[in-house]
Amino acid sequence: MSLMNRQKKNKAPLFSVKNIVIDFIRVTGAIPTLLWLRPKKIFATAEAKQKLRGGALIISNHTDFVDPVYLMTAFWYRRHHFIASEQIMDSKAGGFLRACGCIRIDRDNVTMNTLREITDKLKQGEVVSMFPQGRISAGKDEGASFKSGMVLMAIRSGSPIVPVYIKPRKGFFGRLYVVVGERVSVTELYGERPTFAQIDAATKLLYEREKQLKDLAD
Repeated sequence: MSLMNRQKKNKAPLFSVKNIVIDFIRVTGAIPTLLWLRPKKIFATAEAKQKLRGGALIISNHTDFVDPVYLMTAFWYRRHHFIASEQIMDSKAGGFLRACGCIRIDRDNVTMNTLREITDKLKQGEVVSMFPQGRISAGKDEGASFKSGMVLMAIRSGSPIVPVYIKPRKGFFGRLYVVVGERVSVTELYGERPTFAQIDAATKLLYEREKQLKDLAD
């Protein structure tokens, strides 16, 4: 089954009672946030311009604690389930984050239950967004700490990975620039049972894509 056909088959509902908190925030916060950030999307290729449908894993650089807001603004028409560290999910804000659909993950010891929860969301046609660096990084090489876990999630769910680069904003009223890359289907590249070497190659490919997106933003 082609990538486009899988996306059509796994199309998530626009609104859901199960995700009432997420949908409420999307609806009530969309207009003021769009007016504030005035997002400008830059597309790496013509294929990258296609509207995001069905299950997809969005990956992005991470230089600011409000990056989740930026991703939600860039893809305002989709519901996001963010992967959040155990430290954040166990904080006072944890209850609210769980209501917002965030998925708790132990970065040092990812459990099968966590992996299953993420892949189930993707198989249900939802969007899962993550920052594969794991932590906020303002360093020169923002993608050097990419984790291969994102590739495993994509393989288990059969979902594409969408690389995104968020350009750091200039001041509180600075305009948001987001560069969207072409979707990468690991299963189309290496099949449903890739080797460890192929998983590593896919991780490096996505890292290189992120660097290319950064160049486009600059």
